[in-house]
Amino acid sequence: MTRVPVNQSPAYPLPVSTSSPATLDFTLDRSSPVPLYYQLAQQLEAAIEHGALGPGSLLGNEIELAGRLGLSRPTVRQAIQSLVDKGLLVRRRGVGTQVVHSQVKRPLELSSLYDDLESAGQKPATRVVRNEVVQASAEVAAALGIAEGDDVRHIERLRLAHGQPMAYLSNYVPVALLDLDTERLEATGLYRMMRGVGITLHSARQSVGARCATPEEAERLGEPEGAALLTMQRTAYDDTGRAVEYGTHIYRASRYAFDFQLLVRP
Repeated sequence: MTRVPVNQSPAYPLPVSTSSPATLDFTLDRSSPVPLYYQLAQQLEAAIEHGALGPGSLLGNEIELAGRLGLSRPTVRQAIQSLVDKGLLVRRRGVGTQVVHSQVKRPLELSSLYDDLESAGQKPATRVVRNEVVQASAEVAAALGIAEGDDVRHIERLRLAHGQPMAYLSNYVPVALLDLDTERLEATGLYRMMRGVGITLHSARQSVGARCATPEEAERLGEPEGAALLTMQRTAYDDTGRAVEYGTHIYRASRYAFDFQLLVRP
């Protein structure tokens, strides 16, 4: 027999479903000063962020959830409403409460979007839109430390999470650096391919901004024209100080955020 700590509620199974039912366990600490609705909301949000509750998953009605979790109906309603307000859940008449999507919170560090989505359980996928050799513009040449007009590999990719557009990535790579096969680019991330041929990524220079989507960008990302986009420009360097990649990326602000910690300088 499993013993449950006195100061905690047991881990209650919460049924959810899309086409196939699933079960989630939540543990609520009734002795904690943290309100029960907030504990439930946080655990639901974590389940959505990590893919345990995927887009389209249905939760039971409030009465059913309250009974299963041993909570009052207002407590469950408040937890669900907080996630509705965040855009993670939606109430649909005749359907119930349904998961819409999760917002990816990406650490502001030298990492691959593909790896970050995969580690967060977001089921990343890639569509390669362009993969060709072009002549480096002045901007690209300055970023990569090469002569203007030199050949570079230009790739453009649409990155998806749970089948939904997340970001549009445009990257320039020195043409002799590695073979960027389209099939492999659609199966994995650029940085993972670099590591696979022995390139050690060491540092990057990066700038983050925001602007409104053009009609073309909005169509690519499934957003309305003029929707808010996050932008990022990055030049990555290997452990010898050589520039190995220059990228200009756009992200759906409704589904993506940069997450970083600030320290007070002594």
